[in-house]
Amino acid sequence: MAINLSKGQKVNLKKDVNRGLGEILINLNWNSRPQKQGFFASLFGIGSSGIDLDLGCLYELKNGKKGTVQALGNAFGSLSRPPYIALDGDDRTGESTTGENLRIDGNRISEIKRVLVYTFIYEGVANWQHADGIVTIKYPGAEDILIQMDSYNSSDKMCALALFENVSDTTFSVEKLIRFFPGHSAMDAAYHWGLKWVPGRK
Repeated sequence: MAINLSKGQKVNLKKDVNRGLGEILINLNWNSRPQKQGFFASLFGIGSSGIDLDLGCLYELKNGKKGTVQALGNAFGSLSRPPYIALDGDDRTGESTTGENLRIDGNRISEIKRVLVYTFIYEGVANWQHADGIVTIKYPGAEDILIQMDSYNSSDKMCALALFENVSDTTFSVEKLIRFFPGHSAMDAAYHWGLKWVPGRK
């Protein structure tokens, strides 16, 4: 069984009294293969490149520290020290069976104020419907939470997926967003993060 969130819907991740919240796994999977464009398109290489969809997050800790975890800029984070959020790796093709994974140490919930999970197209055309992305959130002893990218009408290359907020030191709320932006700066401004952005590569 799984909980499939609607846009704007929130659900709580609650800490178990006996063992804490545990590790929160946020997985992104998508289809990287371009749609068939016909013989002449393939002959001339039109639309032959796949989609490189990256998973990342903005974070804000209770002590006021803010930052990002993403492959761009090699900011992979850490589970054992602040921000207690880490990106497993960078799937450049979308063909990995495990996709891309962000991990949050839920036992450090008292130190985390909020986390904005996003994805952006590093390479390829912004065809979100074709990418058919889906986010699965897992944590111990609970049903999976699904966030489907079921809003497609955007040519922007960045999408805010979900917002985790500290409700109390025992509970995270998760809200499905699916909101598109032209880039990091615009998304940052919309959610009032206040980071300074410069161009980066990976």
